[in-house]
Amino acid sequence: RVDGLYVTPGLIDIHAHAYGGYQGWLFPDTHTFPSGVTTLVDTGGAGWKKFDHFRETIMAEAKTRVLAFVNIVGAGMEGAVEQDVSEMDPVPCAKAIEKHTDVVIGSKTAHFGGPGWEAVDGAVQAARQSGTIAMIDFAPKPTRSYRELLLEKMSPGDIHTHLYAQHIPLLDDDLKVNDYVLEARRRGIVFDLGHGAGSFWFRIAVPAFEQGFLPDTISTDMHRFSANVPFAMMPQTMSKCLNMGMPLYDVIRRSTVAPAQTIRRPELGTLSVGAEADVAVLEMQHGDFGFVDSGHARMKGNRRLSCALTVRAGQVVWDLNGLTWPDWHTAGKYIVIP
Repeated sequence: RVDGLYVTPGLIDIHAHAYGGYQGWLFPDTHTFPSGVTTLVDTGGAGWKKFDHFRETIMAEAKTRVLAFVNIVGAGMEGAVEQDVSEMDPVPCAKAIEKHTDVVIGSKTAHFGGPGWEAVDGAVQAARQSGTIAMIDFAPKPTRSYRELLLEKMSPGDIHTHLYAQHIPLLDDDLKVNDYVLEARRRGIVFDLGHGAGSFWFRIAVPAFEQGFLPDTISTDMHRFSANVPFAMMPQTMSKCLNMGMPLYDVIRRSTVAPAQTIRRPELGTLSVGAEADVAVLEMQHGDFGFVDSGHARMKGNRRLSCALTVRAGQVVWDLNGLTWPDWHTAGKYIVIP
C-alpha cells in the first residue's frame, strides 16, 4: 500500500552523464533508482569513435534504461579535444546515430569555446542527416549570439539545455524574458532545465518563473560534480521548481510525459495499460527546507519531494521504507538472496 503517496510514471532524466565527461560520469543505477528515475539520457559522453564501447560497458550493464545523444566531437566529452573542430564531423556522427537508433536520440554539442559555429552546425547537420534532433549546450560569444542560435540555427524539436544558466541571456536588463526567446518557443524549440554544477541560478530562474517561462523538461545534468552540492538529483530539482511556483501536476508532467515526447519515445512516461512497468512513488514532505543553486545561494521552501519506491520493468529496485516487504517477525524463515 502506498497511501498518501504519489504514484507516477518512472521519471525520465534527459540530461545526465553516464560515460566520459572529464571522468565526472556516474554509473546510472547508483543514483537513478533512489531518485525515481527509470530512464536516463547520457548527453554526449561518447562520440562516434567510442559509442560502441559505451553501449557495451554501460548501457548493457545498467538496469536503468540508458539512452543517449552522440557527441559531435568524435572522441566525445574528453576535455581539450572538444575544442578541436577537426573532430566535429557530422557524417560519422550521423552514421553512429543511424546505427544505434534503438538507444540514440540524436546529436549533442557542449563546451565549445571557439568564436565560430562549427560545433553547433555540425551537431545540427548530423541531426538533420539522421532525421533526429540536436541538444545544444551553448555559451554566447560576440561572434555567435543566443538569438541567432535559437532563431537561425536550431529547428523545431531541437533542445537548448541549461536554460537558467547565468551565461545565457534569457532575461533582458529589466529581468524580462527576451522577445526572441518567446519567439523561439513558439517556433517549437524545446527548453530544458539541465541543472548541473554551474547551470541553474535562482536569480535567473525565479524571474522567468514569475513570468510563466517554465522549462519544457526538468533534468539534472547529473555527474560527479553536481550530485552533492548543489544537490542536482531529480527529486531535489523537481522540488526547486515546485517551490518556485510550478504546480505539482506540471512538475511531474515535465519529468515524465514531456521528456518522453521530447526524445520521441512516447511509450515511456506513461502508466497506460500495456506500457512497461516503470513506476516512481513519490512522497511530498512539508516543513522548512532550503534549496541551493549553482552559485551556492539558498532559496527557502516548504515542500520537498522524495522517492519512496521505484519499479523498473516490473521489478522493485528502490524501496526506502520497505513498503513491499513483510515485517521481519511475520516473514518466516527468510534469507537474503545475493
